[in-house]
Amino acid sequence: MPRTTDGDGTPVPRRLLAAATRLFAERGYDRTSVQEIVEAAGVTKGALYHYFGSKDDLLHEVYARVLRVQQERLDAFADADEPIEKRLRAAAADVVVTTIENLDDAMIFFRSMHHLSPEKNKQVRAERRRYHERFRALVEEGQEAGVFSTATPADLVVDYHFGSV
Repeated sequence: MPRTTDGDGTPVPRRLLAAATRLFAERGYDRTSVQEIVEAAGVTKGALYHYFGSKDDLLHEVYARVLRVQQERLDAFADADEPIEKRLRAAAADVVVTTIENLDDAMIFFRSMHHLSPEKNKQVRAERRRYHERFRALVEEGQEAGVFSTATPADLVVDYHFGSV
């Protein structure tokens, strides 16, 4: 059971993320201090550094939680026992739906991603690349089955799709 310090039993990491998300949205990542985050979450700096190594780690987690949801949903669509066109259509729509449902997190991240350390930035790119590769595999599956045209390479289809989202 996660340790908590408040009366309603909310785990400390969740409180820290909620406070950071709200403050990053209101003030911007670069104008939010660690002290403001811990005060808003009602915890100590030690608690923040216990669960997240840095403010950079908090920003990364804001993004990672959206990507985890999207990856899980993409995996479910890809593995479903449905025709490829239905699976790809659902996956393509879902990235839009989940981004809108998590718009604050997505906006915070895309406005602030340039603040990430080179190491975290590399990690984010790798996570996103795994997502795009799974999506591309669906396009390729449809092309190989003759359901989708092969006139446009799958890589380009993926780039067009995610470039327009």
